[in-house]
Amino acid sequence: MDSRFRKIQRVMWYVLFLNLAVAVAKIAYGMWTNVLSMQSDGYHSLFDGVSNIIGLIGIQIASKPPDKEHPYGHRKFETLAAIFIAFILGVVAFEIVRSALERFGNGNNPEVTTISFLVMLGTMFVNYTVSTYEKKKGTELQSEVLLADSAHTRSDIYVSISVLLGLIAIKAGYAIVDPIIAIFVAIVVLHAGIEIIFSSASILCDESRIDPEKIFSIVCGVEGVQGCHNIRTRGPEGNVYVDLHVEVDPSMPTYKSHTVAHIVQYRLKEAFEGIEEVLVHIEPADNNHNYK
Repeated sequence: MDSRFRKIQRVMWYVLFLNLAVAVAKIAYGMWTNVLSMQSDGYHSLFDGVSNIIGLIGIQIASKPPDKEHPYGHRKFETLAAIFIAFILGVVAFEIVRSALERFGNGNNPEVTTISFLVMLGTMFVNYTVSTYEKKKGTELQSEVLLADSAHTRSDIYVSISVLLGLIAIKAGYAIVDPIIAIFVAIVVLHAGIEIIFSSASILCDESRIDPEKIFSIVCGVEGVQGCHNIRTRGPEGNVYVDLHVEVDPSMPTYKSHTVAHIVQYRLKEAFEGIEEVLVHIEPADNNHNYK
């Protein structure tokens, strides 16, 4: 396993421990005081921990080197792990709504204490710290799992703010606010899952990653290149594959065209961060081809 994957795993373990601590605090005190919105927020954090475990499994698989069955490597398993996280968020949202609807029917009254506020404020601080740390490391290591989990954890902060406001309303005698806030929590959770799915789907469907016009401009600036077309890019951030056709003088010796191809690869990797491989198809210049 290379250093990048080891660093991602280390971050995931730290975050897993903190998420479980936050979840236990919210769920335990929410049950003790019968505050549904606090319990819902706690289950949200608990499934953060579950998503961390899925992320760790995905990273372990993604770290494997290319083999006969996966010549392009296993990096997309990391993207699949992000989609599993989104699926779990959907399950959490459903369970929260179900509990909220039951509360509307039974009319149980929650109890709000000073400790309730302290628990929520403390967990909000932890979530903010975790989200900021994950986003920084996710950007630094170009990891879809860390960035997806960062967005997920960041949603916890907004959810906790709404729960905190709900506690104030409950304290003022408006107990009906409790299940309403719980439903709001479910909507936020579901939205986070949908965002992750759209982001991951663009990678799995090989959406273009780099503007072909920019690639064309760089490639045509290489000495000996007379044209460039069929420019294609795909892959997750930090693991982008590029392939293109480069036109050279038909009379150019094979060894020289080979050198041109190496220069094109070097220039593109120098210009765009995160390119894993550049496949250059050398062909004789044709005036009918010049772009894409």
